Amino acid sequence: MLTRRVGSFGPFHARRRIIRAVTPPVLVGLGLVAFAIGALLLRSFGTGYRIGRILSATPRASVAEALELAARGEPRYVRVSGRLDSEEEFEDEHHRPLVFRRVRIETLRGGHWQTVEEHRQAVEFELRDGLQAIAIDHAALDTGLVVIPRESSGTAGEVPDSVPADLPTDTPVRMLVDQVSAVEHASVAGVPVTGADGVTRLTALPGRPLILTTLERDEAMRILAHGRRTRVAAAAVALIGGLVVMALGLGWAFVEALVAR
Repeated sequence: MLTRRVGSFGPFHARRRIIRAVTPPVLVGLGLVAFAIGALLLRSFGTGYRIGRILSATPRASVAEALELAARGEPRYVRVSGRLDSEEEFEDEHHRPLVFRRVRIETLRGGHWQTVEEHRQAVEFELRDGLQAIAIDHAALDTGLVVIPRESSGTAGEVPDSVPADLPTDTPVRMLVDQVSAVEHASVAGVPVTGADGVTRLTALPGRPLILTTLERDEAMRILAHGRRTRVAAAAVALIGGLVVMALGLGWAFVEALVAR
């Protein structure tokens, strides 16, 4: 006579125990993979991802608070907003008053754009909020300048004086013009420091660039992402989905541990 232990369901019961034991680690592993894919997609934006992350995470401060930090000698990285102002602005070809202008000539090599020539023109300018103002260390502006670039493209043969002589004439070339007007509002992220000349300026920190943008946050992020919204959306889905799946796996494992006691 065959007997069967009460509570046992034969092979189905064994299979269900195997599923319970395997599923939480599998979910956690899938979540980690999805999160890693999202992180890699974000890093594919290069310095733009880093600039955007710093700009979003930097605490805000008023001009008065930034000046006070400099007076106390606290090298704190903050984001300050206000109106740009200068007594020495210069005009562009459309007679707009500028405080900063950068022209870069880039060539396409190996699938990547490389800067072969750069020209800058700048004057002393400041960020003003009411009666208070803090100067901007424009010499420290580099990858942290986030404005809408003006772009024109062609080939090396069209600009022979601006590219290396050994560059093939059919090499793609583009000219990028970044400029900042004296009549714009801006957000600047940096550390307020009083220099030997007695002027307090927002400047860069080791490992943290000086960031200046005249754009709203969403527009600045679009520029930093080079307009690749599909890749940004895919990265967001991968990151959020990865976190959700990992949370499910960990939660499942926690419940199983409680039931097993």
